[in-house]
Amino acid sequence: MAAKFELYTDKAAKTRWRLKAANGEVIAASQAYESKAAAKNGIESVQKNASVATIDDQTG
Repeated sequence: MAAKFELYTDKAAKTRWRLKAANGEVIAASQAYESKAAAKNGIESVQKNASVATIDDQTG
């Protein structure tokens, strides 16, 4: 199984997404969105930006 984004509704009736690895472990989770469309836009932003993101190591 490949990694996947899951859309779900939280207890406050907001839409969120979580990214699950192939083994089913959650590796990222979103903020709460007011609509499913906004959550999907959030997923698209992660998909677009993660591939070019750099690592900013601030651990000292």
